[in-house]
Amino acid sequence: MGSDENFPGVIRASNTQGALRPGGGKITTGVGNNRRALSTINKNIIGAPPYPCAVHKRGVFAEKNAAGNKNPVIPVHRPVTRKFAAQLAGKEQHLPLEVARPPLQPFSSTHQTDECIIIDADDYKNVDDDDVPMFVQHTEAMLEEIDRMDAEIEMEDIDGEEEEEPVMDIDSCDKKNPLAVTEYINELYAYYKKTEISSCVPPNYMAQQFDINERMRGILIDWLIEVHYKFELMDETLYLTINLIDRFLAVQPVIRKKLQLVGITALLLACKYEEVSVPVVEDLILISDKAYCRKEVLDMEKLMINTLQFNMSLPTPYVFMRRFLKAALSDKRMELLSFFIIELCLVEYEMLQFPPSLLAAAAIFTAQCTLFGCKKWSKTSEKHTNYTQEELMECAKLMVTFHQKAGTGKLTGVHKKYSTSKYGFAAKTEPAFFLINEEL
Repeated sequence: MGSDENFPGVIRASNTQGALRPGGGKITTGVGNNRRALSTINKNIIGAPPYPCAVHKRGVFAEKNAAGNKNPVIPVHRPVTRKFAAQLAGKEQHLPLEVARPPLQPFSSTHQTDECIIIDADDYKNVDDDDVPMFVQHTEAMLEEIDRMDAEIEMEDIDGEEEEEPVMDIDSCDKKNPLAVTEYINELYAYYKKTEISSCVPPNYMAQQFDINERMRGILIDWLIEVHYKFELMDETLYLTINLIDRFLAVQPVIRKKLQLVGITALLLACKYEEVSVPVVEDLILISDKAYCRKEVLDMEKLMINTLQFNMSLPTPYVFMRRFLKAALSDKRMELLSFFIIELCLVEYEMLQFPPSLLAAAAIFTAQCTLFGCKKWSKTSEKHTNYTQEELMECAKLMVTFHQKAGTGKLTGVHKKYSTSKYGFAAKTEPAFFLINEEL
């Protein structure tokens, strides 16, 4: 503590050869007449603005000698971090040294020293060790360590920000496409999500049917999927047809002899709503092996449309599939596999427990897991579907089981359809078994 090496802010006289004195001339290292008293230096610098690269010290030692104060107050002008401030709590009246940042640079012969103070180490020989607090010698090392820790924390924050997955603007590429209605697309799907409950039916509605059951429903829908494929109808027509059937059966008792009539009538109504070229009634009678006449089809059409109160503008799973596939940045392969999975669900009665939006999101999630071999659900998909990965797991596991048993048993319409080159042989893709084999 007695030597100047414990005071990092002190500039030795031996290091200032060639430096300029404020009044002109050079400062020498001798102890002769060229030495100026410390009190004189202090008088010259009081009120002067600090030099940006020098240590600015007030004449506290001269003031100590004059006033007899053994504990001089030396203000610190460097901002301190929170951790260092906590260590110095309660000691504001006896701060050890003034620390300037950045560190001192050597003086050159061209630098003016009007605002710099050159102090010889000999000036501190008369200062008692007890006058300076014991933690003075650790101050600079502590500050350097704190700065290093702060830099590490900042780097960790930067790394965390880089790892965070951004949410993409999936509509930016369609800004100039008027058919994409990007100005209203978010409001449209918010409305679909709000009104999709009206398109749902009770998942146990078959209990009130006295002559049909869920197995018969599955056979009817599997057959309609084949009819839809042979007639080369639009995808929207298939989903609306099945929606009309379930909503009608949920409120109207039907005998099993009339169940196929309900199916072809629902297909006729869906074609009138979605298709440009509608199949004629005779075509539908023909595919049903002439089990019904024209009058029966038209009478059932009247009964069904009045029972449903002409309400056919409802969001089906297909509506959500188009939007969610766009959010998932899907390619053709993922799109075909997603539709294969969700059409398997159309046949299954137990999948009525899930709303259309969740079915669509889970089908895309299951397709991604199937293709990538791992769980994959981006922040963009989560934002646009409003479903997290955990919320999709129950439905996704059921979809994997349907995929696993597709092509077996009697209901093979979907499997045959997606085993063709037109649909990319999506049915031959290996199911994502890891989703159902993982521990709950």
